[in-house]
Amino acid sequence: MNDTLTNTVSTDLFEQHKKRINKRKSVSSNETEILKESIKNLLKKNNASLIAHYYVDHEIQSLAEEVGGCVSDSLEMAKFGKLSDSELLVVAGVKFMGETAKILSPEKKVIMPTLEATCSLDIGCPAEEFEKFCSQYPDREIVVYANTSAKVKALADWVVTSSIAVEVIEYLETLDKKIIWGPDKHLGSYIQSKTDADMILWDGSCIVHDEFKFDGLLKMKKLHPDAEVLVHPESPKEVVDLADMVGSTSQILHAAKSSDSNKFIVATDKGIFYQLIKNNPNKEFFEAPTAGNGATCKSCSQCPWMGLNSLQNLEEVLKKLDNEIIVDPEVAMQAKKSLSKMINFQS
Repeated sequence: MNDTLTNTVSTDLFEQHKKRINKRKSVSSNETEILKESIKNLLKKNNASLIAHYYVDHEIQSLAEEVGGCVSDSLEMAKFGKLSDSELLVVAGVKFMGETAKILSPEKKVIMPTLEATCSLDIGCPAEEFEKFCSQYPDREIVVYANTSAKVKALADWVVTSSIAVEVIEYLETLDKKIIWGPDKHLGSYIQSKTDADMILWDGSCIVHDEFKFDGLLKMKKLHPDAEVLVHPESPKEVVDLADMVGSTSQILHAAKSSDSNKFIVATDKGIFYQLIKNNPNKEFFEAPTAGNGATCKSCSQCPWMGLNSLQNLEEVLKKLDNEIIVDPEVAMQAKKSLSKMINFQS
């Protein structure tokens, strides 16, 4: 079964955040180093850990590595925050990542460089509408992607990331469970193709991955016939079908490093290229083409909300200690149940 309910992010909201990235004041290399030193001192002063996603600015990623923080996908970010001895967690990513850190570590203060950094999947799956959708199928297990609000996670039986989604659904199949899946329709379809699970899909999508196109990727493959194609499963099916490897951000990084190939076409957020190039200096990486270029593309393979994180607002939040993530205790209690299953799951 493959029923869907459509919910999309408005173009106006998307463009609003994209313009803010483009207007950001450029910073010289000297200013960058001064900012980094200031942030290092503030992290130490506040007994804070810096937790960053692979898609944020490479300067934030490199800083997190320098200070012994975490740079990873959302699953490992969640685990790191939970296990950290720090009293303060600084999450550079999007809001659902900060909420997850707070839910798993309620005793810690969680702050973010900006509270405006959200996610198209989160926006496109309002808790009230999703609850109504799920109420139509009371006999089904509710499984949601980590890219959702705390309120949506509180409705779910399971939370998963793309790195364990297939394995979790395979496990639920052994229990004869029928599934409600939300919010990413492309990832849901990919899981179905791998498991044959009985799934009803919420019709959401990531504005970055949804832009990768079959025709453009096919042309690029012809230009680089010796390149392996690495694709995130949030991409459309016709793009996934052209891949040599499909996986989460961490799985893409592992595939690039372990492969004998020296060329790769990568269909995911361009923020990952910092890690790809750093870990594989002798290999070549090409961005998979999106729906257009420059003014004609929508995301241009860069999440506009991830792009709102900067060294400037990271320094500012560490000075003010504001932008705190607050989650309603009742919501947090319910969401922790489904999140704990994700953290503890062993495929």
